[in-house]
Amino acid sequence: MAELLRIYDENPSQKHINKVVETLRNGGLIIYPTDTVYGLGCDITNTTALEKIAQIKGVKLEKANFSFVCEDLSNLSDYVKQIDSATFKVLKRNLPGPFTFILPGNNNLPNVFKKKKTVGIRVPDNAICKSIVATLGNPIVSTSIYDEDEVLEYTTDPELIKEKWDHLVDIVIDGGYGDNIPSTVVDLTTSQPEVIREGKGSTENL
Repeated sequence: MAELLRIYDENPSQKHINKVVETLRNGGLIIYPTDTVYGLGCDITNTTALEKIAQIKGVKLEKANFSFVCEDLSNLSDYVKQIDSATFKVLKRNLPGPFTFILPGNNNLPNVFKKKKTVGIRVPDNAICKSIVATLGNPIVSTSIYDEDEVLEYTTDPELIKEKWDHLVDIVIDGGYGDNIPSTVVDLTTSQPEVIREGKGSTENL
């Protein structure tokens, strides 16, 4: 049974954040708010937890396109090859924000992702999310939670999310109603930024 944990975006309780981080460090799965839709996440360094998420999503872990959620751009060099100044300016203009940027991965990627040439980076504009990553000390791996309801596509009510995911995750963070528009996905590994999926983020500043 998942625990429904109320955390306020304006002023996240450090006590509650610590509880979430302890769960992540122990290989637990969480559902948490971002600046777009609610996400399913785990500690990037925990292979068992990564395998659980891949199983839930019905994909092979080494082929999964999960995003790495970072606190800010200082985490970039941990997993991304050196990027040119034009690419960095695009990131700086749009992050934190509702974007997933695809960047070239480096040799420090966790073992299970070693064969991947690219990595999706997220820096959500959400205090709960940032506090979790800051306290954990490394990124969390994340994927959106879809809904079978074709009209809704993404569930926005944390209580309904808990109902549905109760036996699959350890904590569902109630950070208020979520959005139902996902992040804009932009590939920055090509000569010009290429929009892979239009979402909440405006493409004007790319």
